[in-house]
Amino acid sequence: MNKPMSFLVKPASSLCNLRCKYCFYHSLSENREKSSYGIMTYDTLENLIIKAMNHEPSSILFAFQGGEPTLAGLDFYLHLIELVKKHNLNNIPISYALQTNGMLIDENWAKFLNENNFLVGVSLDGYKEIHDLNRVDSLNKGSFNKIMKSIDLLTKYEVDYNILVVVNAITARHADKIYKFFKKNNFKYLQFIPCLDPLGEIQGQHNFSLTPQAYGKFLTSLFDNWYKDVINNDFVSIRYFDNIVGMLLGQPPESCDMKGICSCQMVVESDGSVYPCDFYVIDEWKLGNLNENTIVDIQSNPLGNKFVNISTHVDDKCKQCKWLRLCRGGCRRNKEPFKENTPGLNYFCESYEMFYEHSIDKLMELARKLSR
Repeated sequence: MNKPMSFLVKPASSLCNLRCKYCFYHSLSENREKSSYGIMTYDTLENLIIKAMNHEPSSILFAFQGGEPTLAGLDFYLHLIELVKKHNLNNIPISYALQTNGMLIDENWAKFLNENNFLVGVSLDGYKEIHDLNRVDSLNKGSFNKIMKSIDLLTKYEVDYNILVVVNAITARHADKIYKFFKKNNFKYLQFIPCLDPLGEIQGQHNFSLTPQAYGKFLTSLFDNWYKDVINNDFVSIRYFDNIVGMLLGQPPESCDMKGICSCQMVVESDGSVYPCDFYVIDEWKLGNLNENTIVDIQSNPLGNKFVNISTHVDDKCKQCKWLRLCRGGCRRNKEPFKENTPGLNYFCESYEMFYEHSIDKLMELARKLSR
C-alpha cells in the first residue's frame, strides 16, 4: 500500500463567473496555448478515479478548485460520488474538498456538500466595502451579498467550511477591521494568502499589488488580534499561525509553502493534464495526462524532479538569517521572476522578518503552553 494521495482537480478549467481583479489563474491560463479546457468530461473524471484507485494509496483526497469548480454543475459531483462507489473496490478512505467563490451555492448544493462530507473553502476578502473592491462579476458588481447568503446556507446545513482571504494592497491596510468582522460572524477557520502578481512580472505594478512592507504590517496586526483571543481561550484557527506554533513544537508544517522545498503535486486540469503545482499550470510544466498515462508514468516524468530541484536553492541572505528554520525561504512562487533560472530572495522576505521580530516571543510562549 502506498502513501496518501491528493488530487487538486479543476473540473471547469479556468472558467469563472466572477472577474476578480487579482486572479492569478486567469493570468496563468492566458499564457497557455489553450486558455480553457472547458468542463471535464465524465470519461476523464472516471479515468482520474480509476487510476487513483489502481495506484492503491492509503487514502485519497479529491479537492476541487478553479476557475470556479461549481460551474461543472451539481450533477457532475453526484456522478463523482457514484463513480467512487463503483470503483473503490478496496474501500480506500476518500475525502473531498471544494474551494469556491460561493456564487452558485443554493439549498441543493449545501445539502449535497453536507451529505458527502465536503470541506468547503469560501473566498471572502472581508466586509462588504473591502471584498467588493476586487471580487466582482462581469458587470463589475460586487459579490459580497450573494456570498454571505451562501455562507448562511452552509451554516444551516452544517457544512464544514473555512474562509480564504487574498491579502492585497487594500485588505493589508485593514487587518483589525477584517479580523473583527470575521469574529462577529463566528468564522473560526481562516486562511490568509498574499496576493500574487502575474507570473513572470516584476512585482508591485498593479493597484492590487501587495508590497512587502504592507504585508509585514498586516501580519503583525493580524497576529496581535489573534494572540489576544488565544490567551483568552477564544480560539480562532489561522492556518499560517497554527503552522508556526506546530513547527515550534517540532511538527512538520502542513502548508506546502512553509516546507522550504516544493513537492510534486497532482494538479489535474479538466482535460486530464497533470501539473506539479497550482501556481504553475502552464504548458512548460505539463507532466502527462490521465487519459493517456498512468500515475506512475506521471510521477516518474523527469520534469517533476526538475520542478522540485529548482526549489532546493537557498539564497545567500537566507543562509545567514536567524529565521530560516521557521521561514525556510517561503514559497517558490514568491521568488519569481528567476534570475538565470535560479530562484532569488522571497519577495516577502522583509514581511516575514517584521513578523517574526514582532511575534516570536509570544509564539514561543504559546508553544510552551501547548507542550505542557
